[in-house]
Amino acid sequence: MLLLAVVLSGIVSRLLPINLPRPLVQIALGAVIGTVADWRVTLDPEIFFLLFLPPLLFLDGWRIPREEMFKDAVTIVELALGLVLFTVVGMGLFIHWMVPAMPLAVAFALAAVVSPTDPIAVSAIAQRVPIPKRMMHILEGESLLNDASGLVCLRFAIAAALTGAFSLHDAALNFLWLAAGGIAVGAGLTWGAARAKDWVSRRLGEESASQILISLLIPFGAYLLAEHLHCSGILAAVSAGLTMGWVEGRGQALATTRIRRSTVWDIIQFAANGTIFVLLGEQLPLILAGAAETVRLTGHHTPWWLGVYVVAITLALAALRFLWVWISFRFTLLRRGERGTRPDWKIVAAMSCAGVRGAITLAGVLTLPLTLNDGAPFPARDLAILLAMGVIITSLLVASVSLPWLLRDLKMPAEPQAVGEEDRARTAAARAAIAEIERVEHDMATGRADADVYVTVAAEIMDLYRLRLDRLEQAPREERRELWRIERELRLAAVRAERAAIFEMRQRRELGTEVSRKLIRELDLLEARYAG
Repeated sequence: MLLLAVVLSGIVSRLLPINLPRPLVQIALGAVIGTVADWRVTLDPEIFFLLFLPPLLFLDGWRIPREEMFKDAVTIVELALGLVLFTVVGMGLFIHWMVPAMPLAVAFALAAVVSPTDPIAVSAIAQRVPIPKRMMHILEGESLLNDASGLVCLRFAIAAALTGAFSLHDAALNFLWLAAGGIAVGAGLTWGAARAKDWVSRRLGEESASQILISLLIPFGAYLLAEHLHCSGILAAVSAGLTMGWVEGRGQALATTRIRRSTVWDIIQFAANGTIFVLLGEQLPLILAGAAETVRLTGHHTPWWLGVYVVAITLALAALRFLWVWISFRFTLLRRGERGTRPDWKIVAAMSCAGVRGAITLAGVLTLPLTLNDGAPFPARDLAILLAMGVIITSLLVASVSLPWLLRDLKMPAEPQAVGEEDRARTAAARAAIAEIERVEHDMATGRADADVYVTVAAEIMDLYRLRLDRLEQAPREERRELWRIERELRLAAVRAERAAIFEMRQRRELGTEVSRKLIRELDLLEARYAG
């Protein structure tokens, strides 16, 4: 039912006349399931963490553009680490002041789970108003690191709530062990697995299904091993993903393995993220049913006070984020020698509104223990869960309204180092292809009576690459872009016509299933190449 709701959410979000983010649709469908069916999913917090967080964090680390992340590394670290600590301390004190019935340690735990941002939710919101690439890279890098830092802070807050004591010295040492050990475990396990599978592939050949299964096992293995060593499983999953991107950058896997593996991981990401939001909605009726009793903990009698708290926390989070982003960008401009220049307020506001809370916040808040060490109920657990859910929904609503307006006509600072990068890569690839064709043609034709056939075929292929080189080296940039656009449209039209003809032959039973499937796959790959 959860997966079916994820599928339906994609259909419903496309049918709606307004640009409603898919996570909100998934929450609504989950609430329908929880209300109509009176059905509840009860998951052990540790199992919940294990099922959802390792693959999602691993995939984020694997796919994030490392070069783009390093360009803005200082800004990303300032947001991912500095902003998280600033948010945890500031929001923890604010929540405890606003709701005195919530112990300080629990308030810090709630602040820790609402500190990480969710780029998946931001992408869903900005489907009709694309986020500038550089901004999205910063948001992705921030989310990748602040997931880990926020959840590590959550771990300390829960420990303080369970034991009733907190030592800054012990926490600092523990943090170093958690961070260093988690990073080392994730990187070491991934590097070792990659070396082992490369060794097997060189001697026995590569099997795509096994390679895909290995990639699925790595994040869970890294997480479990790190937790067994009392390190951070979250950082281990992130580190494993970053290392996977590095080891796979050598391009040793087969093309078919990469294509199939990418498809499998796309499905896992879609299903896992969607399931988390459906679970949020599915738990919502039960949480709201106890709202009247929960609100009494705060010293009030009417449930609408909970809405006041949610709005206050959301506004406070936005204010802290706006302040930190403005200061961070200000220092970045000073480091670049651009004195007297102020950060564009629209960029700062868009970055602040893009701090949407999502899957990680929900996963973190649901892992709050049910009881203390002495068996007593964990204080204000239901209140913390309700407030976190409210912040997720409210931040999604606010961002869905404000982001499209803020992102319209927004210009990010130029990236001169990226100019011409694609053209240089295409030129180098074309020259390498021509040289390799000449070498292989010479080896194949040597000593054969029909050597002229090899020369003719090689010349035809090399002419295509020389045409590409002429276009890249001689045509002006604007004209070159227009030529690529025209070629792309014509090639796509041709590919689609070929595929339609093959399907028609198959329907008339003029073509066998196996042959048609092979040809269709070739055409699908071509279309994916030019459509992308």
